[in-house]
Amino acid sequence: MRNIFKRILSVSLVGMLLMSTPVFGFAEAEKPTEAFPPLPIETTAKAVVLADVDSGQVLAAKAAHDKLYPASVTKIMTLLLVVEALDARKIALTDTVTTSREAAGKGGSQIWLKEGETMTVDELLKATAVASANDASEALAEYVAGSATAFVAKMNERAKELGMHDTHFENCTGLDDDAENHQTSAYDVMLMSRALLKHETILNYSTIWMDSLRGGKTELVNTNKLVRFYDGATGLKTGTTSKAGCCVSASAKRENTHLVAVVMGSENSKERFKTARELLDWGFANFETAEIEIDAAKLAPIEVLRGEKTEIMPQMPKTEKFLIKKGMKEKITEEIKLPLNVEAPVEKGQLLGEVILHLDDEILFSYKLLSGEEVKALSFAEAFRRILCVLCG
Repeated sequence: MRNIFKRILSVSLVGMLLMSTPVFGFAEAEKPTEAFPPLPIETTAKAVVLADVDSGQVLAAKAAHDKLYPASVTKIMTLLLVVEALDARKIALTDTVTTSREAAGKGGSQIWLKEGETMTVDELLKATAVASANDASEALAEYVAGSATAFVAKMNERAKELGMHDTHFENCTGLDDDAENHQTSAYDVMLMSRALLKHETILNYSTIWMDSLRGGKTELVNTNKLVRFYDGATGLKTGTTSKAGCCVSASAKRENTHLVAVVMGSENSKERFKTARELLDWGFANFETAEIEIDAAKLAPIEVLRGEKTEIMPQMPKTEKFLIKKGMKEKITEEIKLPLNVEAPVEKGQLLGEVILHLDDEILFSYKLLSGEEVKALSFAEAFRRILCVLCG
């Protein structure tokens, strides 16, 4: 009779084990979206965006998505494709590029390349980033993609990948005398500026104030005056045509905070730099970069129901930098949301919970807590074996 009772009890326990359900659930929180804040300064520029380079958070904007001619600010995308080709080792800085007739024939800003003249990728990058040379830009485009047409196709493809929905490129230089639909927006310029600034290689060129080529015979002076006169300037690119007006994407970094101010359609060069400088000043005065470390001691193992393992430990999230108003870092609190249990099977990388960072009543950021391993579902035979082990002591 005692053995029969044990068997009945074992089957009942197995049934309870296999039929139990999780007692806690949660909904994944998303980072809230906000409308762009208005400009804190006065400007006659047609469109303006001030943003954090690391997170992409827009701090202030005016007509952010208006489609406008960008002039040589176009070359941010040209430079991006070139440095990406360098990082992928498709080309090298020491490679020699031969100037084509088409590249030599480019007007506007130039270093007066002659057909058949050779320069290294390094020299052409310097000429493009510092002096905004159209001939150097065209030569690089042809070298990277085989032709200027193929390169422009790559520019538009990359723009789509970056979410630049207001953009269509017709050339790699920004020359717009014959362009009908070569347009972008201040917001899109911000997106491609962020992408370019992720490549440290570009800082070797965008921060140059003066340099030279051809053994000192050709002098280069940066068209971005902020590189010389603004503390922490990291670049990035100017542009001027009669259609576009005066434009600039001006970036600067102080301590851990990296900002970019995009100004399009200014009436004159002085106004574009004044607007960019005032925006950057305001940004650095009012915001700082924070990176909150999650306290690992606050994470607890989660019970796994009907699994080969009885519990699983959520992985610590990789923290990210984000921008907050100055003086608010100490007021940030963290909330850890984890279920008491999860049901097997559990996949590696499965969402288990989240850490939510709060500032007063606002959700600043959320980090996902994932499973670092796989836990297979418990078979009936294994469950029965475990129960027998318990009963038998």
